Amino acid sequence: MTSLRFQPIGVLASPFTNKFGIPRQPRLAPAATARVQLLAPYDREEAFDGLEGFSHVWLLFVFHQDCLGAPWRPMVRPPRLGGRNKVGVFASRAPYRPNPIGISAVVQHGLVRDAEGLALVVSGVDLLDGTPILDIKPYVPYADQIADASVGFAPLPAPDLGPIRFSLAAEQALAARDPRGQLHLRTLIMQVIGQDPRPGYMERYPERQRFALRLYDLDIHWRLDAAGVEVTDVLGHQASDGRYPTLPAADIG
Repeated sequence: MTSLRFQPIGVLASPFTNKFGIPRQPRLAPAATARVQLLAPYDREEAFDGLEGFSHVWLLFVFHQDCLGAPWRPMVRPPRLGGRNKVGVFASRAPYRPNPIGISAVVQHGLVRDAEGLALVVSGVDLLDGTPILDIKPYVPYADQIADASVGFAPLPAPDLGPIRFSLAAEQALAARDPRGQLHLRTLIMQVIGQDPRPGYMERYPERQRFALRLYDLDIHWRLDAAGVEVTDVLGHQASDGRYPTLPAADIG
């Protein structure tokens, strides 16, 4: 069959600038606000006429980091199974696929046009910064929601690392980076860490208690202890450059 070629319609500007810490599914971190920066010739308002009536959209995207050109694998180890058991690639959402394409349902907050051009603001993303977006489609509940669908993976217990608290140094760094709270950094950090971003194999290394993940241009350092989780420091803080969208607190959970 003749090979097919597709061009991205946009690129995602996301708070997740490193793969570690990205939620394993969309909408697990409602404060993860991003924008689909639309590329010409798709950056036209009329192409989105009517989308305001839909609360959610599907983002069709490419797993672009390390996956393009990588060999596909017929058997993979899904994080949902703790990285221990293998399943067929077509029974998983693993990024290393014959065609590294993914799909995420996210909340949409409408178009914005600024110095960067036209963009669609979305939240609850689980995608890496710079992800190419192939298409945007409205989420239609009566067609897309399947109430009696079954799931092949056994459900995992909800992660529970205990209460999350911030050191004085971390609080001061957050205040310096986001003085008006527009990026909802504290909420985002709590939502991301609260999902326990550690890979499944970490249960074999209980002595490791200190971790770091990256959000925006920040390195978030945190540790586990008997009381739960302490965010010990937030490094690399500077004034917000406006590249990332902001939402009212009521919209981020």
